[in-house]
Amino acid sequence: MELDWLLASPLPERLPRQRVLYHRLRDAILSGRLASGTRLPASRGLAASLNIARNTVLFAYEQLVAEGCLVADRQGTRVASLPARPAARSATADVPAGLQGLSTRATAALQPEPGREAAALPFSPGVPDFGAFPFRSWRACLERAWRDAGWRQLGYAAHGGEPALREALAGHLTSVRGLAVNAAQIVITSGTQAALDLCARLLGDHGDTVWAENPGYLAARVAFGLAGLQVHDVPVDAEGLSPSEDDWRHHPPRLVMITPSHQYPTGRVMSLPRRLALIERARQSGAWIIEDDYDSEFRRAGPAPPALFGLQADAPVVYVGTFSKTLYPGLRLGYIVVPQAIAADFARATAQATRAGQGIEQLALGDFIRRGYYTAHLRRMRARYAARQAALRAALREAFGPRVELSGGEAGLHLVMWLPPEIRDIEVAKRAAKLGLGVRALQSYARAPMTCNGLVLGYGNLEEGMVSESVRRLVVAVQSQDTDKPKNCH
Repeated sequence: MELDWLLASPLPERLPRQRVLYHRLRDAILSGRLASGTRLPASRGLAASLNIARNTVLFAYEQLVAEGCLVADRQGTRVASLPARPAARSATADVPAGLQGLSTRATAALQPEPGREAAALPFSPGVPDFGAFPFRSWRACLERAWRDAGWRQLGYAAHGGEPALREALAGHLTSVRGLAVNAAQIVITSGTQAALDLCARLLGDHGDTVWAENPGYLAARVAFGLAGLQVHDVPVDAEGLSPSEDDWRHHPPRLVMITPSHQYPTGRVMSLPRRLALIERARQSGAWIIEDDYDSEFRRAGPAPPALFGLQADAPVVYVGTFSKTLYPGLRLGYIVVPQAIAADFARATAQATRAGQGIEQLALGDFIRRGYYTAHLRRMRARYAARQAALRAALREAFGPRVELSGGEAGLHLVMWLPPEIRDIEVAKRAAKLGLGVRALQSYARAPMTCNGLVLGYGNLEEGMVSESVRRLVVAVQSQDTDKPKNCH
């Protein structure tokens, strides 16, 4: 048998000859070039004919025998009987149902979040000021965590999260947010997205309805869709989520997702009457409210409004938070606070659904909070972001006139600049991207029939010295006029 082709072509750099021979024999068998039942030369003879060491051939033969590609018997070595290889399909051939690729739920999740690829550009929403991160304090906490760590911290983290972090976080939420919670009610997660996924899977069943704000946080829709829930869009008005009687009657929810402290992306704050009414209706309908306390840490217009979680002792509310904006997103740590009545079951179910990690980082974060570094950092960042927002407001009024309509500045890291009907936000965002700006169109967060017309302008990563030039480029992007006239969602 002529097998010179096995080593005729150039060898990959730094790849041992035995691996080359193994791969080329395997490829020949799987492709049908070496048919089932074909006898291969003895190892000594093949080594001599290819001018290679016999051990090289033995390695390849033994590996292929172990994988079931070859069969060794007293007569020698032959190609095993393998399933027939299907004929190649043409590029235009019909593919049987079920073989197209990802599931319907996963395909829906492929819709890109607007502007995610432009996270480092001026006006990109949700990007904190990385330059102000307290590296020295954080590094000291990490060093202490590693110094005190044992072998347990090298495995999975404790169920629900490291006790030291949960204790520290419970104290922080009690003193800063007014939530009378204990460590047993807290479950540490890998950020907000992981928290929403857990809530969807542990509090809802496949096919249940979840209400989502419209316009709203698109990544939440992805988490709910992948969990098999039916997403029903509920409009947002000046007081927050605004469900109608038709929504309650014809689309009763199992879950209601809200961002009441600083609605994303409009920046609206849910009124107290609306909060109380939502709790009561949710209790009556057997629904859970998922409260994402988005950006409440960066409140500027007085104290943050009370969380729904703490309004009533028996409220059907779970509270979700993250350290992605307050510290840095790469930390990948967030948390869920659940009512005492379900805390133990929720923690046990979480332990079955996922395996927690980042034990060292959790210990460091608990130390960071306990020593007061976290509270001090938030205080500094509130002042820093307030100054940036003030500079941005002044520059926008100077560029677009004193009557420019801005909203969402009570908290958070972004403003919404509402546009007149003759200027389409989608087109402005496209032009802004070409000018190096991370502006997002408000309409890109909305689902029909809701129509919005405004620009989401992040200023977390916008240094005050960059404001004037960034606004100048924004003016250029806004200058072109469009003919379609969508109505503002406010």
